[in-house]
Amino acid sequence: MTRTLPPSPLAGRGSVALSIDGPLKSVPMTRNQLSDAALELLASDAVATVVTLNADGSPQVTAAWVGVEDGEIVIATLPDQRKLQNLRRDPRVALSIQSERVNQWGLREYVVIYGTARVTEGGAAEMLQHLARTYLGPDVIFPAMPDPPPGFITRIRVHRVSGIGPWRR
Repeated sequence: MTRTLPPSPLAGRGSVALSIDGPLKSVPMTRNQLSDAALELLASDAVATVVTLNADGSPQVTAAWVGVEDGEIVIATLPDQRKLQNLRRDPRVALSIQSERVNQWGLREYVVIYGTARVTEGGAAEMLQHLARTYLGPDVIFPAMPDPPPGFITRIRVHRVSGIGPWRR
C-alpha cells in the first residue's frame, strides 16, 4: 500500500543536480525531470538501500527511510552512524528503492539514484516524526523517547537516475 507523504513542516523549494548529456549541472527539481512515478515512490513507504564508501573504498550498505524536502532527498539519523562518517569524508552516495510494480516482462521495477550528500546536525527527531507518518502510520510517535538527541539530516543532491521503471520524463 502506498501512502502520500504529508507536507513537511520544513518544506520549501530547491534544486537537484541531474546528468544532462555531459558534466553535472544543477537544475530545478520539477515534475519535468522526475516522473510522477519516481516522486510517488520517494514519498511512499518503500525503504531505500543506501550505499556509501568506507575509507578503504569498499561499499557500506544500510537501509533508511527517505523523503523529499527542498528539492533534495532527505534521510534522518539520531546516532552518528558509519554512513554519516563515510559521507563526511566522501559525499558520493547511491540509493536503490524497489517499487511494488511489476513491468510487462515480470520484473519488479526499481529506481537507482546517484548523488552527493551533505550532513547537517540537528532536526533529525522532527524529520523522523514526519517520515514515521508514512512508514509506521499517521498516529505514531517516533522516536518514542523523551528529549531525543538532535541527530543528523543527510541531504542528497541527485546527479543521475536509472533503474527499471518510468523514473524520468
